[in-house]
Amino acid sequence: MAEAAAQARVARGAVAWEAVIGIEVHAQLRTASKMFCACSADLRDAGPNTHTCPVCLGMPGVLPVINRRAVELVLSTGMAIDAEIASVTRWDRKNYFYPDLPKGYQISQFDLPLAAHGQLALDTSEGPFTVRIRRAHLEEDTARLQHTADATGRRISLVDFNRSGLPLLEIVTEPDIRTAEQARRYAEELRLLLRTIGASDAEMENGQMRVEANVSIRPAGTHGFGVRSEVKNMNSFRAVERAIAHEIERQAAVLEAGGTLVQETRGWDDVRNETYTMRSKEDSDDYRYFPEPDLPPLRTDPAWLDAIRASMPELPAKRRTRYVSILGLTPYDAGVIVADPAASALFEDALASAAGLPADRRPVPKALANWVTGEYLRLAKQRDDGGHASGAELTRLVSMVGEGRISGTNAKEVFGRHVGSGEPVEAIVSSMGLTQISDSVALSAAIDGVLAANPAAVADCRAGKDQAVRFLVGQVMKATRGQANATMVQRLVRERLEERA
Repeated sequence: MAEAAAQARVARGAVAWEAVIGIEVHAQLRTASKMFCACSADLRDAGPNTHTCPVCLGMPGVLPVINRRAVELVLSTGMAIDAEIASVTRWDRKNYFYPDLPKGYQISQFDLPLAAHGQLALDTSEGPFTVRIRRAHLEEDTARLQHTADATGRRISLVDFNRSGLPLLEIVTEPDIRTAEQARRYAEELRLLLRTIGASDAEMENGQMRVEANVSIRPAGTHGFGVRSEVKNMNSFRAVERAIAHEIERQAAVLEAGGTLVQETRGWDDVRNETYTMRSKEDSDDYRYFPEPDLPPLRTDPAWLDAIRASMPELPAKRRTRYVSILGLTPYDAGVIVADPAASALFEDALASAAGLPADRRPVPKALANWVTGEYLRLAKQRDDGGHASGAELTRLVSMVGEGRISGTNAKEVFGRHVGSGEPVEAIVSSMGLTQISDSVALSAAIDGVLAANPAAVADCRAGKDQAVRFLVGQVMKATRGQANATMVQRLVRERLEERA
């Protein structure tokens, strides 16, 4: 693993180095419109500069209007990370010049964020770990630069202002993280949290969640801070882990060779597996923050906060705990289900459907979980739309298997068709003629035919070769197109052989 290699490298030198890592995450919020104007925030299939207006283009004289829903999503995020919610907050101007910032400043929050002093617990290969979160605040996104070439081959840069003004949540940790693995697990758990509460789709591959890491190293056992590098352009969780591991290694190599580190912003090259210098890194003073004069302070009314808190869903950590402690799932199964919101929703629906069945027909949670973590996730991964699985239909199918009405093999075929079409499983079983044969008379006829057609295997059975019994059972299953009750077939085959002995 890249992280493990980096840790070994850092520990081998004359000085044992310790990494100090802080993470900044920017997530586009799931709103209908932009942060301070009415332009649509849905940029799917949008042509360049088609979702713009004088406000998000930074025209002179325009005034911003706060998006209430964006504020609510940040407040719900603050509650989800156990943060302190500000009773009063304000907006600030973050000043810097860059072609993707039309106003020459970004409306953000500086010393009075909406949420502060939170935390997020996660599991790593070294055990549970808690990351302190310094702040979660709201700001507007910048435009997007596109570097290309014109008809003559000359390099040019174009600006697409569709993204300009989208509501952006920024979450900043304390420098608590020590390994690349911890950084990756934090990013994964945070994305899951944002998706669960509906704050953001957080798709890294589409730029909806951007992870930046501030990385420095220091001699192990000391408490000062080294010179940090900010690592950007990490577009996957794997890239987060590899980039940070490489940066730890790079900084240790520079210092051990007698070199000097400089504070800078570095990009991650996923092809070359290395970071590279982008520009010198600014400090907060360089942004010349001052209060936004066009927006009043924002007050968070207690009744408003109570309404947001009451609408919060069950959070991932609590759900995993419930699945293990109450439902009896393994930590692995619980983690797999909770990590996928669609899988979690399907499992919850299946549990609710099972609760309405008589106790003797009710599938146990573990049986339902096995289908969700196995067949459902396998099938959903193969489809762009994730499929059309129903919790009620899954419960019905698992019950049919438990009652012996359909074999496990045929049930997988039925479920695959259900996920693809949404068709009820009873209808699929009926149309495909897959009802399991559990009638002893019908099975006996099939068994007699197989025994008559395979005298050599019968002789091997009498000679004590147990694999021959398995062969005969398989032939009966084949003859009945997998519809025979396998347990009954095995018992009846052995009884027939004993009768003929």
